[in-house]
Amino acid sequence: MEVTRDLVLYLERLARIELGEGERETTQRDLRDILTYMNTLGELDTNGVEPLSHAFPVVNVMRADEVIPSREPAEILANAPNRKGNCFRVPKTVE
Repeated sequence: MEVTRDLVLYLERLARIELGEGERETTQRDLRDILTYMNTLGELDTNGVEPLSHAFPVVNVMRADEVIPSREPAEILANAPNRKGNCFRVPKTVE
């Protein structure tokens, strides 16, 4: 695919942006370089290469789940400014 000035103008309209003349030339050159690189990658022999989801080994960094006793309701509500029984009492927000 050849990256022409008309293609850059078309992409400008699609993206709803306006580039200056210098930016158009830079964009045209950058798009041409990107497509050339992608074509180079497409020519590589990948037979026998397993697909990867990540370039580096990914290990689950989450801690293991542990069942621990919860705090007592009285301890949790000790600093509550307003409570009713074992619940926090808050101002009504919806009529």
